[in-house]
Amino acid sequence: MKNLILGIMGLFSFSNSYTQESIYDITINDIQGNPVDLNKFKGKHILFVNVASECGFTSQYEEMEQLHQKYKDNLVVIGLPCNQFGGQEPGSAKEIQQFCAKNYGVSFLITEKIKVKAEGQHKLYRWLTTEKLNGKSSSSVKWNFQKYIVSPKGE
Repeated sequence: MKNLILGIMGLFSFSNSYTQESIYDITINDIQGNPVDLNKFKGKHILFVNVASECGFTSQYEEMEQLHQKYKDNLVVIGLPCNQFGGQEPGSAKEIQQFCAKNYGVSFLITEKIKVKAEGQHKLYRWLTTEKLNGKSSSSVKWNFQKYIVSPKGE
C-alpha cells in the first residue's frame, strides 16, 4: 500500500513539472514567417532582445547592429518584436521590417511578432524565463529591450 501511494504521488509530481530541454529544439519564425531552427546557431552566443519600434529604448537597435557587425562570427543577435508593453510595437511585419532597415540599417535576424509573457507566451521565452526548462534561472520580462544571452553550449 505504501509503495502504491508513493507511486501515485510520484506521478502527480511529474505531471506538473517541466523537463529541462535544449534551446536548440526550439524553432521561431523570422519576420517573413519562415521557420528558423535555433540549432543552426549551436556553438555561438545568442543574444535575444524583445524589441519595439515606438519605445524610448528603440535607439538600442543601433548598438545591437554594431554588436552584430563586430561579433557576427561568434554572436547571433535576434530581435523579437513584442507589443505587450505599452502597445509600443503595433506595426505589421512589413512595417517593422521597413522601420528597422530604414532607421537603423538592421541586418541581424528579426522575428515575427511574439508574446514574451503571460498567456500565449512563445516557447522560446518560456525556455528563457523558466529554470526548470533552461536549467539556470527563472525571470520575468519586465519591459521592451530586455536581453537574454545564451552560451555556445545552449546554457
